[in-house]
Amino acid sequence: MAALVPHQPDATPAVYDAATLAVLAAMEEAAEQHLDNLIPRNTKRGYANDWALWGEFHDWLAMRTGHALPVTAVTKGTLVGFVVWLDTIKLAAPTSIDRRITGVTVTARNEHGVEVPKEATVAARKALKPLKADEDRIARGRGAAKAATPEQLRQMSAAVPDGLTGLRDRALWLMAFGIAGRSAEVAALRADGITLHSKGLKVRVPGVKGRPAREVVVMYGKNPDTCPVRAWSTWKAASGITTGAAFRAIDVWGNVGDRHLSAEAVREVIARNAERAGIAVRLTGHSMRAGFITTSRLAGKREEKIRQQSGHAENSPAFWGYIREADKWTDAASEDIGL
Repeated sequence: MAALVPHQPDATPAVYDAATLAVLAAMEEAAEQHLDNLIPRNTKRGYANDWALWGEFHDWLAMRTGHALPVTAVTKGTLVGFVVWLDTIKLAAPTSIDRRITGVTVTARNEHGVEVPKEATVAARKALKPLKADEDRIARGRGAAKAATPEQLRQMSAAVPDGLTGLRDRALWLMAFGIAGRSAEVAALRADGITLHSKGLKVRVPGVKGRPAREVVVMYGKNPDTCPVRAWSTWKAASGITTGAAFRAIDVWGNVGDRHLSAEAVREVIARNAERAGIAVRLTGHSMRAGFITTSRLAGKREEKIRQQSGHAENSPAFWGYIREADKWTDAASEDIGL
């Protein structure tokens, strides 16, 4: 039997006459138009905005370096720089940055004929990954988190259900407020890292997602219903927890589990209890952190003391945003000016 030999294509490309070339060119144009029509209008508008921001980034880069790069220079270095610029200068949410990476690469390819190297997009999303785990940055995408107030905490406390779950929930959100904690930090708290002293609690806040651990103190509150120290002591005694996870799941029979709650579960506990209490605004896990910072500032506490509690970096845009919000009503420019 003769061996099966794959068909070998002709070495030379087909030669078409002028009429055939004209029809093929028209078909190519029609195909491009058809594919373009499939892209939703909002997506096109978004890509245009992404490319405009890319141009703005190049203008900023030119001022910093003294040399203007062509906007078609979509490389590993420029794309990672774009991510950092969007994060630190534009204070963009991680989800927005992710979308803009796509918008720039698609526009570069479709509108400018530039094929962006895969290593460039991989590097950009590698730079983006830790930003997606940062609650301060995530909050940018939802708008500023509504800062919880002591009055709202009292309202939540009054509506908390009886039983172990209610004791855990109240201790959880008051602890979150008291340590100015991120949801992931509250979830990771250990009972043996919380010690009772004559003036309150000494709390070791675990390092999560690359952040260093910190030790803070939580003082006794004047109002028993919103005192983090009393709430924690009551929950600890009722649950029998002495070591391991501070806040745990409780099943329908009232059995306390062994494992830490997840950060998502912490956020759900806070949101659910705020809704039950009829709080007019939606409170999230981040509301406790924002609430502590603004409340502490309104009480006249110094910035460095507040940052020690919250773990914010000295140049954190999110932290100074909370401080500016709290300071709006202190010595306001419109106060006592004879109106």
